[in-house]
Amino acid sequence: MRTGAVSGVEALLRWNHPDLGNLLPVKFIPLAEETGLIVPIGRWVLKTACEQAIIWQKQGLPPLSIAVNLSPRQFQDENLLRDIDEVLQRTGLEPALLELEITESMVMQNVQRAIKLLTALRARGVRLAIDDFGTGYSSMSMMKQFPIDTIKIDRSFVRDLEKNPQDRAITTAIISMGKALGLNIVAEGVETEAQSDFLRGDFCDELQGYLFSRPVSPAEIVALVTPTVNSPQLQPRTKKRRAHA
Repeated sequence: MRTGAVSGVEALLRWNHPDLGNLLPVKFIPLAEETGLIVPIGRWVLKTACEQAIIWQKQGLPPLSIAVNLSPRQFQDENLLRDIDEVLQRTGLEPALLELEITESMVMQNVQRAIKLLTALRARGVRLAIDDFGTGYSSMSMMKQFPIDTIKIDRSFVRDLEKNPQDRAITTAIISMGKALGLNIVAEGVETEAQSDFLRGDFCDELQGYLFSRPVSPAEIVALVTPTVNSPQLQPRTKKRRAHA
């Protein structure tokens, strides 16, 4: 938020179906989760995202954080740590540039296992984010037990910031408590300048949403990031805005 520059990207999955066209995740992820195919799909997404991050660096972009969502079934997979180790080793991506996103419900299913797994990931240097925060059954006091770096405020609170005082109060509380715990705060689903202004006033760290960029191809990320890198008013090391890839 301080610089207005791009700080990282989030990998989004689409299925280019030969007959049905470009399918959104809601059309195929539930079935993949049910059948177990989500595990190899997730492994492929992780590998492809990390490879793309290295490609961008070779194209001259500054190191960008790349966020990858873990599915519930993938989070429970006993080979998850091994898969992450292999991907980081093969691609050469710096672990701190990989941010794994999980949801509150995933960590609350088995708290002790989640703490152990997240601690192991954190020890590897990988960054961890709680996605869609505020929609699950956890509390901020519960969050302090997990070795996480970031909480992402769910878009359902951001959407009505302009007209709903309750959403404004909840969002402000999440930012304040997150700051008290030393966490990075990202607001999801930002689509208007009014939302951006409110979140800037409440000292949210990063914003993500259509106000900045709709989902784009990896090639388009280069054009999206380059102007912010070349601006003399911005410092690439403190970039505070997210795009989607």
